[in-house]
Amino acid sequence: MAEEERPPGQRREPLLARVVGAGTRTGLRGAGRVAEATGIDRALEEAASEAVIRALESPAAERALAQALESAAVERSLVTVIDSEMVERVWERLLASDEIQKTVERIAGAPEIRQAIAYQGVGLVDDIGAQIGRVARRLDDTIERVFRALFRRPRREGAATNAGVFTRGLAFVLDGVILNFSFFAVSSLVVLAINALTNAGDASAPALVAGTLAWVLAGSAYLVTFWSLSGETPGMRFLDIRLHGPDGRRLGARRAVRRLVGTIVSVIPFFLGFLGILFDERRRGWNDRYSETEVRYLPPRREAPWATRDEDD
Repeated sequence: MAEEERPPGQRREPLLARVVGAGTRTGLRGAGRVAEATGIDRALEEAASEAVIRALESPAAERALAQALESAAVERSLVTVIDSEMVERVWERLLASDEIQKTVERIAGAPEIRQAIAYQGVGLVDDIGAQIGRVARRLDDTIERVFRALFRRPRREGAATNAGVFTRGLAFVLDGVILNFSFFAVSSLVVLAINALTNAGDASAPALVAGTLAWVLAGSAYLVTFWSLSGETPGMRFLDIRLHGPDGRRLGARRAVRRLVGTIVSVIPFFLGFLGILFDERRRGWNDRYSETEVRYLPPRREAPWATRDEDD
């Protein structure tokens, strides 16, 4: 097509420009293939990514972002977006989705979550027991000082390491509550079963005697079992006190039975067998002496219930 026949606005480029342009395009395509084959393009991309990351992590970028977030205009924009109906609709659809419900169920059923909740509950009980135990220890010292003054006995020198009469009595009361509650629950089921089978009316004298005997046996088994296996009952554990014998905290069944016998004998003469707790330097009653045991305070427990406690066996 001749120059004078071309439409207006479509002038033919000079020959030199067309040669240079074609050479440039050909050279760029060749350079791209060479860069791809040699891995230069990937290296350039990684270098560019690292440069962008370093720029975003730089103190200047952090200061700029902080200034932008602290500005009143950005705050107003964020408040407007958060308060918009669109965000509410998005949240409603998101929370109503099956995926979110399944995720919440998986999180709630995770062993770590259940363990954390259990630890929180145990930690609360431990904290309450620690607070009550500290108050009980102070009352131990106060009661001992009063009785020693009344009977003109010398005052104790230094801090006591063995549990006093108030802490031991409170632990015994807690164990009694636990035992009575358990025994009442079991005996109620037994009575209901007997009434359903025999249509018996009020409890007879033999039934009352049998119930009392069962309660005594259950209490004896309760004390002997915990003393022989762990050296402490649940009430003692709650108040941080523990039994120790000549061989450590594990008493064994024979020594636990001896302690039970000593406890019964100490109770019979109107609890006079426990007076030695007030005057003996090691705070031992007749039951402690007979079984060669003593009740010691444990070191203050840590805040976390899963933390180990330093104990002197």
